[in-house]
Amino acid sequence: MSTCIFCGKTIEPGTGFIFVKNDGKSLDFCSKKCEKNLLKLKRKPIHTKWSKFYQKG
Repeated sequence: MSTCIFCGKTIEPGTGFIFVKNDGKSLDFCSKKCEKNLLKLKRKPIHTKWSKFYQKG
């Protein structure tokens, strides 16, 4: 069991996917929505309301 790097949900075995950066760091994602928000749109989980890491203000 691992957790999504963006939204904080637990990822069941056999689901989700791992993105490996050029420096060897691996990022676990539960869905394409989380991957797109972090990598393509460059959003931070702190500012995204539906993530577990959201902070007001």
